[in-house]
Amino acid sequence: MPNKIKISLALQGFTNIVTDTTIGITELVETMHKQISSPPFLPSSPIQELTSSLTKFTYGNIKKTTHVVGKRINKVLEKYASVMGEIELTNRRENRQSFLNGVIGDYLEENNNPLKITMQFRYQGSSIFINKENLAKKYPVIKSKVLLMIHGLCLNDSHWNINEHNHGEKLAKELGFTPIYLYYNSGRHISTNGQNLNELLEELVLGWSIPVEELIILTHSMGGLISRSAIYYGEKQQKTWIKYLKKIFFLGTPHHGAPMEVIGNYFETTLKIIPYTRPFARLGRIRSAGVTDLRFGNLLDDDWENRNRFKLEGDKRCSVPLPEKIECYSIAATVSKETKVKNPKLKGDGLVEVASALGIHKNKNKNLNFKRKNTWIAYENKH
Repeated sequence: MPNKIKISLALQGFTNIVTDTTIGITELVETMHKQISSPPFLPSSPIQELTSSLTKFTYGNIKKTTHVVGKRINKVLEKYASVMGEIELTNRRENRQSFLNGVIGDYLEENNNPLKITMQFRYQGSSIFINKENLAKKYPVIKSKVLLMIHGLCLNDSHWNINEHNHGEKLAKELGFTPIYLYYNSGRHISTNGQNLNELLEELVLGWSIPVEELIILTHSMGGLISRSAIYYGEKQQKTWIKYLKKIFFLGTPHHGAPMEVIGNYFETTLKIIPYTRPFARLGRIRSAGVTDLRFGNLLDDDWENRNRFKLEGDKRCSVPLPEKIECYSIAATVSKETKVKNPKLKGDGLVEVASALGIHKNKNKNLNFKRKNTWIAYENKH
């Protein structure tokens, strides 16, 4: 059965985004106007002060009007919700929603926007409730070995299916496992998603149709960090599911961060230094908590709580080693051609450096120390 969303809710979510965006752009233009009309470090004349008062009044009215219009549109949508029906969430629409959640997912969550994604297990594109009746409908034959696939930033479970070849289905069939996929809002903090996953995995293991014998997790990019976070909290809370997790595979996971977010942080800081470009620095703050967590590879609440996530500073993460009783494998990709020597200094895959994907850090205390036999470099490949 295809996933659906009420048309009224989708329109409300879109209206809220447009309203907040319009107000945000108005504030940016207002700040820029002020910077130009009243240059920094120079005294203001009476005419400039009068002009500033008038423009402040004008911009204030624009913001108030936008807010009122947005609220009225939502009231109309609520009134006619019952007659507007539902719309099917096709793959294209879900891809757009996943991208939106990756970019501003924390904002959607904080504002309870209808377009936010709620973490859930899925199979063949639809949600799975972990109980015997629902599992029996989803899986004609269910097995005691479970293979969980976890996607990366701005993606969803459909991205494991390339050219009608579903990697999860293929692997599960060859290994004798039952496949299941995670679907989540990748714009939330990694530690928030990690703790959410920790609870869901407990439900999965305790609610599976037959006793679980083994759990394997296959992750891509950010999905690997969320898994490590879930394992940390699961071990700390002595969850049952940890006992069944035997192996975890990391595909292009930025264990020590991604350079694009580091560059973004420097760029935003540079904009703030120059008075005339300072207003544009706020555009850099649109990026989600999930994105800023990728700067160094945050896994825990302690890595970001009580800190300004946009501040330019070094790597202050808590060191989280790989779990001792779980076999961990890491695959890094590089756009470079193959060499005889496995070199972590090779160019990355466009988003993640080889060293980061292999868990190698210049600070030995942060090294993940993957077993050499459990690592592999995919040459001439992108992220």
